[in-house]
Amino acid sequence: MNPGTLVIVNLLGGVALLLWGVRMVRTGVMRAWGDRLKAFIEHRLGSRLSAFLAGGIATAILGSGTAMTLIVAGIAASGAIGTALGLAILLGADVGSAIVSSVFASGSNFASGSNFALWASPILLFAGYVTFSMSEEFRPHNVGRILIGLGLMLLSLQLIKTATVPLSGASLFHDVLAAVGREPLLAFIVGAFLAWAFHSTLAAILLIASFLANGSLEVAGALSFVLGINFGGGLPAVTSTLALPAAARRLPLSNLFCRAFMAIAGLAFIGRITPYVVLIPMRAVETAVTFHALFNIVAGLVFLPLTGGVERIMYRLVPDEKQDDDRLAAPRYLDAVALSTPSVALANAMLETVRMSEVLDRMFDTALMALRTGSLETLKLLKALDERLNAFQTAVQSYLSDLAQVELSAPDARRALEITLYISNLEHAGDVIHLNLSDRIKAKAKESIAFSVAEQASLDDLCLIIHENLRIATGVLSSGDIEGAKRLIAQKDAFRALENSVLDEHFRVGARGKGGALRRSALYVDMIRDLHRINSHIVSAGYPIVDAAGLLRGSRLRSGDVKPE
Repeated sequence: MNPGTLVIVNLLGGVALLLWGVRMVRTGVMRAWGDRLKAFIEHRLGSRLSAFLAGGIATAILGSGTAMTLIVAGIAASGAIGTALGLAILLGADVGSAIVSSVFASGSNFASGSNFALWASPILLFAGYVTFSMSEEFRPHNVGRILIGLGLMLLSLQLIKTATVPLSGASLFHDVLAAVGREPLLAFIVGAFLAWAFHSTLAAILLIASFLANGSLEVAGALSFVLGINFGGGLPAVTSTLALPAAARRLPLSNLFCRAFMAIAGLAFIGRITPYVVLIPMRAVETAVTFHALFNIVAGLVFLPLTGGVERIMYRLVPDEKQDDDRLAAPRYLDAVALSTPSVALANAMLETVRMSEVLDRMFDTALMALRTGSLETLKLLKALDERLNAFQTAVQSYLSDLAQVELSAPDARRALEITLYISNLEHAGDVIHLNLSDRIKAKAKESIAFSVAEQASLDDLCLIIHENLRIATGVLSSGDIEGAKRLIAQKDAFRALENSVLDEHFRVGARGKGGALRRSALYVDMIRDLHRINSHIVSAGYPIVDAAGLLRGSRLRSGDVKPE
């Protein structure tokens, strides 16, 4: 292989190994202590200064400013944090990320020629492997992942250093790099591109540090690269949040705004800054990473008092989207004043129960759409709908609990119990859709499993019964009609009969088929069982009504009470 090509391949491999090590550390930290890390941030939002410090500490632990930006953007999307405080966290995160980069660059062979990375990386890799392999517990398992990640990061430093050694004697490369360094704008653009391409300021800074260490680049030329890296470091988070709500998109953009302002200002005065930086009594690598850290500290000190102003600018650039009014977004008829009149309060609770059943119907339709199209993106909508279903249940149940403080007549108390049981069953049906049926649909899509036309038609028939039963159940509960309740319960027997017929046909035909279809068959049966559970939760609305009429024998209707249709 050509020596120049070998240098490029080794350099790219070293950078890739570094990025993978950072990812392993980040994954280990988030899996083991992600909730605590988020709680640590959220509990320190009392002031901009505490938020700034929390962002710096959390990012120093996590090791990735981009990852911290995405975490904070997710918190902002939920409405738990505003742009001003979120920006304070991200300014602190930039400082934490810069400190991590400085520590790695200064503590590596780049700076001192020591063999720390040489002996530490295999120890960390071995310790990480043993911990990861031997431990069955969740947190020790991820501690092993973190140790392996740190070992890979240190090993990558060795690979990057080894890859750049031949460049120390390449006069043409020195001349080209020095020429780029003498053109601040060009060096700025190259640095920004490196940070964006690597999705990591750490990798870009270490690459520049390697060029400084082998003499390919002077400190004066490296400063413009560092400014560009700080600008480009804000781009990955912006592009990663383009599909999120406006509240989440504003935070990465505001952070990029601050980075860009300071980096461009530094570039404008680079000629005046450079002579003072060069005079710092440090090695070239240490000088560059110190400049990188000071840049982020100064940016934090400048913009921390101005977060409110930046927030106003961001609201102009990224206004809140005008969303269509979703009539099922939240309960709206639970009037506290009506609690003094039980009949009115129960009617209000029933209205919200009807609306809750509409949310479940929408949720079921969404799952079926994902089943037909194989769209995993459609499946992601189920989580929000399930949370909305839970919110309806909590609101109605709380409202009925408040109503129970009033002395209720026997019929009103029974009515409140019927509603409470039904909303609980609706919520359980939603859990089956979100936690079970969606997993089957996801597996079907990922494993490229296709049901036969007859099997898909059978699923459609069962789903049609569920849709019909949901409408009947809501009407039965609203009216309290005994005949309707009896018919609803009879629908459970009709569903079971169709289910047994479908399964019998499936196994009968499957017995004549060839091998290799066991996974498809198991998935099909599991889906039918999930549909059975959903239907059972829905038709349960009829049981309290027929039970009050004395028509139940155990859990079954008395014989002769329902005529077959």
